[in-house]
Amino acid sequence: MSIFNFFKRSNVKCPRCLGKRFVDWEDIRRLNRQLKWTPAPCAYCNASGRVEKEMISKVAVDCMYLTIDLPESVIEKIKEGDAATIEKGKQRELFVDFLIQFTEHHYLTQNMDAENIANLYLATEAKTANFSVTKPELIKYIQGVIELKKSTSN
Repeated sequence: MSIFNFFKRSNVKCPRCLGKRFVDWEDIRRLNRQLKWTPAPCAYCNASGRVEKEMISKVAVDCMYLTIDLPESVIEKIKEGDAATIEKGKQRELFVDFLIQFTEHHYLTQNMDAENIANLYLATEAKTANFSVTKPELIKYIQGVIELKKSTSN
């Protein structure tokens, strides 16, 4: 492909990072991905600031699963619209949503701290979860949910 065709095909500013090549906290809030993303190079445009028009119709801008820390092969499958890979991403998002709700419920109704919520989760839910997580990772994530809950309830 000639350089002319590359720029002709890739003539749309990335709607995820708004052409900055990096997803920041403002983008994360705008796309309602708090607790699901952290600032990083934009996976949607591969940190180029631009995407092909067809990409927007294939992959939702706020696709939670499309992050820079995935293997390149998985990123390509998502960008190609691979149904199985996108479904796996949707299942991961449901898992994260459940974990957020689980944390909020136990924090607000039982006044539990992050470690106790993690222990309860690991004792009751972890065996049936589609995605595994280590206890230290879980505690850190639950602490983030609690901190966000505190900051939004003030």
